[in-house]
Formats: sequence, structure tokens, C-alpha cells
Amino acid sequence: MWPVKRVVATALFTDLSGRVLAVEPTYKPQWELPGGAVENGESPWTAARREVSEELGLDWRPGRLLVMDYVPARAERGEGVAAVFDGGILAASVTLRLPSAELRSHAFVAVDQLHGFLPALLVRRAIAAVMARQRGQTAYLENGRSVAS
Repeated sequence: MWPVKRVVATALFTDLSGRVLAVEPTYKPQWELPGGAVENGESPWTAARREVSEELGLDWRPGRLLVMDYVPARAERGEGVAAVFDGGILAASVTLRLPSAELRSHAFVAVDQLHGFLPALLVRRAIAAVMARQRGQTAYLENGRSVAS
């Protein structure tokens, strides 16, 4: 039997002020970064592109990998891996088309205000992605925390 892990692919989009794009799903209480589950036989890069198209209505090509985050199993779900790709900077003129059955709303959130929108794990991951973009690096995390020495 092959090991099974959930794989999620998301994107870090910011506006010209450096605020992070967060989306509010209709099917769960917490906000998140745009993106979602990688389907069987699909690469994380392809999944990120598909999910952004479905969720935001953007024809977008993922930029470089900013974060790879291993998330250990919890009582309610198995272990997983999350990839965050660089979505770039969205100009104010860009129109986002959210599917009403899946996303309630979106907001551009200042990095120091992310705790009011995202769960703690996603705040850590989003901040690591912002920092990786600024440094021109890729961050490896476990449960949203750097393991680099």
C-alpha cells in the first residue's frame, strides 16, 4: 500500500500595499489563502492554477514556490503537505469573480492583521510566504514553523 497524504496548493497574492488576499469559504468558518486540494494525478502547480481560476476567475500561471509546509495528522484529518506559490501583485483594476456557492467574500489584509482572519497555522504559513518572496527564497515549514537551523 502506498502512503497517503493530503496535498494542498495555494497562492500568495498581495495588492500594491503588500496586503495579503484572503478568501472566506461558505463551507467552513475560517478564512484561507486562495487554493485547494490537489486532485489525483494532478501536480501542485496545476492544482494552484486550476483552483485560482475556479475561485477567483483569473487566468493565472503560478510563480515560484514560496513555501512547502508539512502538516502532521490531527484527530479530524490525516497528515498533509501544503505548497504556496507566488501569485504576484494584483492591481486595483483586477476584477475577482468569486463562485457564490464556494466563497462568501475576499479581503486584502495587512500582514499584522492576519490573525483576525486566518487560523494560526495559516497565519504562520502566509507570513513565511511573504518573507520568502521578499528574500527570493523558498521556505520549508513543519506545521507552519521553520525547521531550518
